[in-house]
Amino acid sequence: MQLGLKFIIHLSAALPLVWLYWGAFNDTIGADPVESVIHFTGIGALNILLITLLVTPLTKRFKQPLFMKCRRLLGLWAFTYALLHLANFIAFELQLDLSLFVDEVIERPYITMGMFAFCVLFLLAVTSFNRVKKTMGKSWQKLHNWVYVGAVAVVIHFYWSIKSDIYEPGLYAVILLWLLYLRREKLKRWLKRV
Repeated sequence: MQLGLKFIIHLSAALPLVWLYWGAFNDTIGADPVESVIHFTGIGALNILLITLLVTPLTKRFKQPLFMKCRRLLGLWAFTYALLHLANFIAFELQLDLSLFVDEVIERPYITMGMFAFCVLFLLAVTSFNRVKKTMGKSWQKLHNWVYVGAVAVVIHFYWSIKSDIYEPGLYAVILLWLLYLRREKLKRWLKRV
């Protein structure tokens, strides 16, 4: 059952990327394939991150520990999409000009916020493995509670990057607020210790 669910997660996360890049290279995903690729990977990262945050409430509601065994996998896919989002931006939008990238991070608040969120997801990804978890002890959970801050930063990054229609980022903000509300007691305890 666990292997089957993990296989479905891998398939559900990987196939859209295959479709996306195949379409980009064959010029079938719209008039501006660069924008389409950057947007798709960014929204994909946000969607999978929110699904990852949904795992604990679902586990508690349905008393199904199988979901918890897939949480790390979902988190790693969220990071993968975020990494591709960043790589696509640097490679296609900035033409691999790293000095321009540094300028963009400093001068554009939405990119600054996006990089902050990426750094949080990067730290969570590289410390998500069992060996690292055992080595870190109690500090592991303290670090991984930063996923909530990272998720807020992602939604702000999305909102600030939108130039006109704010309906979509607003909807994501409402979903995230609901997910944080479900953890209100845990968040209160964590914020007291930070």
